[in-house]
Amino acid sequence: MEETLTNFDADADVLAVQPRAHARERLTTHRAPARSAILMCAPDHFGVDYIINPWMENQVGQATLPRAKAQWEYLRRSLAAHSDIAFVAPTPGLPDMVFTANAGLAIGGTAVVSRFHARERRPEERLFGEWFEAQGYSIAPWPSNVAFEGAGDALVDHARGVVWCGYGWRSDEEAPRHLEKIFGRRAIALKLVDPRFYHLDTCFCPLSGGWAMYYPAAFDIASQEAIRAIVPAEKRIEVAERDALSFACNAVEVGGRVFLNACSDDLRARLIDAGFAPVVTPLSEFMKAGGAAKCLTLQLPGAAASMFTPQG
Repeated sequence: MEETLTNFDADADVLAVQPRAHARERLTTHRAPARSAILMCAPDHFGVDYIINPWMENQVGQATLPRAKAQWEYLRRSLAAHSDIAFVAPTPGLPDMVFTANAGLAIGGTAVVSRFHARERRPEERLFGEWFEAQGYSIAPWPSNVAFEGAGDALVDHARGVVWCGYGWRSDEEAPRHLEKIFGRRAIALKLVDPRFYHLDTCFCPLSGGWAMYYPAAFDIASQEAIRAIVPAEKRIEVAERDALSFACNAVEVGGRVFLNACSDDLRARLIDAGFAPVVTPLSEFMKAGGAAKCLTLQLPGAAASMFTPQG
C-alpha cells in the first residue's frame, strides 16, 4: 500500500475550521430538527466499471480501492462523531451502491425507493427497498415509468419545510408532483442544464438556518430565478466554478459542520461568516465516479432511533 494513502490529496489537507468568534455562538443554532441518522455503504466493491456521467469518462478501471476505503473511512469517522450512522451491506457487481444518497428519499417513517435512470444501477432498487422495509419504513408507491434518483435529486430544506427537486438528467420532471403528494410538502422543481451536475446534490446544498449554497450556472434561468425568489440574498452562498467542479456543494451538514470534498479560501471564509464550520474530507477516488460527501450519505430526518442498529 502506498505511503500516502491516509494523506489523501496533497492539495486538499484534511482540516476542521472553527467558526470565527462573532459567528461561533450561531453554530449551535445550525442543527436539523428532530433526531436524524445517516445511511452509508462500505466501498468494498467500489470502482468505475462503466460510464453513466461525464466524470466517469476515461476513469474506467482507474479508481484505487485502498485509497477509496481510507477516504470513506475518514468521512465515516468524522460524521460518526456528530451523528448516528447506519449501514446497508455492499453487494458485488454494484460499484455505485456506495452512493447511498441515491437509495431513495426518507422523511419520518415514509420512504420512496429510487427508480434509476441508468440500467446499471437498477439492481440496487430491490436491495435499498429491502433495507428500508427492514427498518420499519412505510414504502410509498412510485410509478415505474417516472425516473427518480432519491436524495441525489430531492433535498429537504428544514428551515422552509420544502423539498428542492432537481430534474433534467436523472429524475423526470414529474417527480416533484409525486413527492408533494407523498410527503405533503411543497416540492420546488429545478431544471439542471449542465451534464457535469447531473444530480441536484452536486450543485445545490440547503443548509440550516435558511442558508443555501449553490452553483447558479448549473440551472436554467427560470430555476435560478426560483431560487432567488425563495432564498433571500443574505442567505445565498453562490459558489464559483472552481468550487463547483470540486463538488463543494456535494456537502453534508451535521450540527453546523459542513463536510465537503474541497473548499477554496473564499468559500471557507463565507461559510465561517455564516456560522458554519467547514470540514474538508478529500474524496478524490469517488470524484472519479462523479460523487463526493453528499453522494456517499443518505440523511434520514425524523427517523426513530429504534429503526437502526448503528455499527462502527
